Amino acid sequence: MASYSPGVQQASKAQIKRWRTHLADERAEAAVYRALATKREGEERDILLALAEAEKRHEQHWLTLLGEHASAPRKASFNNRLLGFLAKHFGSVFVLALAQRAESRSSYSTDVDATPAMAADEAIHEEVVRGLATRGRNRLSGTFRAAVFGANDGLVSNLSLVMGMAGAGLAPHLVLLAGIAGLLAGALSMGAGEYVSVRSQRELLDASKPTQITLSAAKALDINANELVLVYRARGMSPEDAEHRAAERMGRFACDCNPSFSLQAEVAGKPESDEHETIGTALGAAVSSFCFFASGAVIPVLPYLLGLSGFTAIAVASVLVGLALLATGAVVGLLSGAPPLSRGIRQLLIGFGAALVTYLLGLLFGTTTG
Repeated sequence: MASYSPGVQQASKAQIKRWRTHLADERAEAAVYRALATKREGEERDILLALAEAEKRHEQHWLTLLGEHASAPRKASFNNRLLGFLAKHFGSVFVLALAQRAESRSSYSTDVDATPAMAADEAIHEEVVRGLATRGRNRLSGTFRAAVFGANDGLVSNLSLVMGMAGAGLAPHLVLLAGIAGLLAGALSMGAGEYVSVRSQRELLDASKPTQITLSAAKALDINANELVLVYRARGMSPEDAEHRAAERMGRFACDCNPSFSLQAEVAGKPESDEHETIGTALGAAVSSFCFFASGAVIPVLPYLLGLSGFTAIAVASVLVGLALLATGAVVGLLSGAPPLSRGIRQLLIGFGAALVTYLLGLLFGTTTG
């Protein structure tokens, strides 16, 4: 690392400019974590405040290098300023996902004026934020999956339907009627389908969850013909682990031998958290799917509702749906920590590909029956 004493003139203008940018970004990132901490409590709050302190150490590094030049700091990058605004006003998993992505883009590993420890800090910060975002992603993923699926299905299926009808040469009022029918039928079908699907999945998983019968039955079992060992082996334990757990359950010893053989104890009457929260609730998935399908499906028919027809209506519908597909893809990318642009383009290509096929089929159908 190149080192400079405060105020020494051998630092170039380009270096000073870069150091000021780093300084502003570190201050902005620390402010983001402090803002997020105000919306959390307990361990999560402590972790976020610790991250803010770490950014403060990095800030001090750039202050030391800048010396007298630190009096005129630059503005933080637009991304960090936007992240700060979102953290102050929302503080949701979306902000944590954005913070995770911001940490992953750190340039310290290639900046000769940043220490190796600072580069390592940024890499670890990404993992810390990823961990903080995980539970929020788990809670969101079930309903979010239904929402994204519903919105994209509404956009693509109704655009395909409208373009197919328009390509076949139907009158604008018939295209509009078909679009509205497709919206209602699709939204109801998606909502009902998601409810049944999620409900069935949760029931299937609940049927596989172990009961607490071992707590009451263990005392009466024959110690020499211990079926309790079979219970634990059926749950996936090795024979050694199963023998150890069965002995504990039957009161032959407390956990005073090899603790690595023990798993989390079963406690009668203890309230359990939702082990299937990543699936979401059936009602939540159904409502999300219905609403988002309808909101997506209405976009392709908007031009016809406004009185447009022919190629103009198709072009306007395509542009509106394209923007919506880019937006939904970008949101998925942001939440998953992936590049939002590439995810948006992927959604766009898939949606337009399906719509183009149905439009060509409509043209072919209209030509052959005309």
